[in-house]
Amino acid sequence: MPPLTRLHTRRLRDVYRSAGWPWLDAVEIDLLAAGLLERRSEPGHETLRLTDEGLKVLSESLKRNRAALNNHETLVERTAQEMARAGRIVWRGLSLRARVEDQWIVAKPDVFSVRHTTVEAYLYPIVHEIKVSRADLLGDLRKPHKCQAYRQMAGECWFVLGCNARGEAIAEADEIGPEYGALLWRNSAFEVLRPAPRLEAKLPFATWLALARATPCEPALDEAQGMLAEEGPTTPV
Repeated sequence: MPPLTRLHTRRLRDVYRSAGWPWLDAVEIDLLAAGLLERRSEPGHETLRLTDEGLKVLSESLKRNRAALNNHETLVERTAQEMARAGRIVWRGLSLRARVEDQWIVAKPDVFSVRHTTVEAYLYPIVHEIKVSRADLLGDLRKPHKCQAYRQMAGECWFVLGCNARGEAIAEADEIGPEYGALLWRNSAFEVLRPAPRLEAKLPFATWLALARATPCEPALDEAQGMLAEEGPTTPV
């Protein structure tokens, strides 16, 4: 039995959600041999069902996915707060359209921000993509159209990387294409692994429409801001 992969756990999930019709492929053979699936004889046909061990494996996979999602959302929020503290207007979860090689691409940056200005030429939009899983990062790096879409709508594009369970970065900067900068979140602080190349960027009309429909993130109230009222007025010298 080879080690279980994401394909195996995905198949377990598909069987659990379906009527149990067999695929009759190598993945099914692996899962049957491992005792995670079992055959059931029905009148005129055969179906599959998860064994107790298969349900346990699926439950553990669900726990890992939830933990990764929580880590991802936490780092998205940290990045958004950092951009807001830098005086930028920040959006999360946007769906932005860009035309790449005669086709429209829908890109969904985790964090999108612009300068707080009324001068269009000074907006300087920036995209931050958050990655806490190495597999998720490598999957994105295999999508060149996504990078091209971001380059059309942003002056800088960054990958913000998390750490694994051992506290190590999920990737090195040289594993990421030169179109992106690389930030590492470790020990509750951001570390620049490689600066992002700067390009002139003007917001496309489709991006303007998406920003008009969306609500910017509320900036976090700095602790120092709250302390101002407690100190009371000072007498100038």
